[in-house]
Parts: sequence; C-alpha cells; structure tokens
Amino acid sequence: MFHCRPALTRTAVALPACALALALLAAPLPGAAADNAQSTKLGACSKDAKEKGLKGDERKTFMSQCAGKKKSQGEKMGACSKQAADKGLKGDERNKFLSDCAKG
Repeated sequence: MFHCRPALTRTAVALPACALALALLAAPLPGAAADNAQSTKLGACSKDAKEKGLKGDERKTFMSQCAGKKKSQGEKMGACSKQAADKGLKGDERNKFLSDCAKG
C-alpha cells in the first residue's frame, strides 16, 4: 500500500527546517563585531608602533597598553593636546586636530 501523505508531511517539515538552518548559519555571530573592532584596534596600534620604530619588549609593552587600555575623555584630550603641541599646531588648525583626535 502506497501513502502519499506521510512523504508530503516529511517534505513540508524538512524544507522549513533546512531554511532555518541555513539562515542561522548565514547570520553573523554575536562576538564577530567585537572581534573585528579588536582587529581594527590592533592594526592601528601596530601601525603606530611601526611609525615609532618600536621593537622587541618596547613594542610588546606599547601594543599591550595601546590595545588593552581604554582611555577616558580627559586622557584622550591630554594625549591629543600633547600631539598638537609636538606638531606646533595653533588656532583653528589645533582645534580641528583636537576634535578629530578625540573622536578616534
């Protein structure tokens, strides 16, 4: 005896289940954005270390401090102000630099 109905039911259940599985596999993982942000941060720190010519233990120390430490707004502004002074920036040019620097 041949029954069409059970086969149709299995197909009707299997298709949505497969679609759900594919949707879950295609969705980004919750930590993926954080990993990408960390990679971006490490890349920027690495570039800064290279520009400063840091090597060995000095580079390791710089990288761990750069990548792991979140600066407060006051610390950011202090560091940005020092950079502006080192570059000899004044007036509007200094203000624009400070604004851009504090955002990054």
